[in-house]
Amino acid sequence: MADTSAQYDAVITQCRDLFIKKMKDYGSAWRILRLPSLTDQIFIKAQRIRGLQQNEVQKVDEGQQSEFIGIINYCAMALVQLELGIVEQPDLNVLEATRYYDEKIALTKQLMMDKNHDYGEAWRDMRVSSLTDLILQKLLRVKQIEDNQGKTLVSEGIDANYQDMINYAVFALIHLN
Repeated sequence: MADTSAQYDAVITQCRDLFIKKMKDYGSAWRILRLPSLTDQIFIKAQRIRGLQQNEVQKVDEGQQSEFIGIINYCAMALVQLELGIVEQPDLNVLEATRYYDEKIALTKQLMMDKNHDYGEAWRDMRVSSLTDLILQKLLRVKQIEDNQGKTLVSEGIDANYQDMINYAVFALIHLN
């Protein structure tokens, strides 16, 4: 599992670097996005990945990797939004946003390590297409929870679903690399 931890960190470093560069380009404009908007952005990326996996012809010159990175970063943003709430104007500088990003990713990695221990790294035998389908399923669950005003009767909440999507996307990127 030490290998998994190092592979996870390598993927996250790539995602984090892009997050920081986009923060420098755009600031924290994403802070105005409501959770359903972030969920829809993630859904678009997951649908595109599924399309790339199913279609023989690709018309846009960006592959699955960039879309999985986008899923990870949008999920991290959603986790920050869950904690801080939505604002009317961007309010975080690069250092503050990166601190929140790192905090959410660290919690998510720990969840992965705990589950990875219990499941015996079963994800290593999964197909990238299955990981994509699981992300889409999680998105449908999140949409339903959002439609229920965030309430669940017996199921885990929105945050756990975003964390699972991050971890599935990291696994997919490890497979693709």
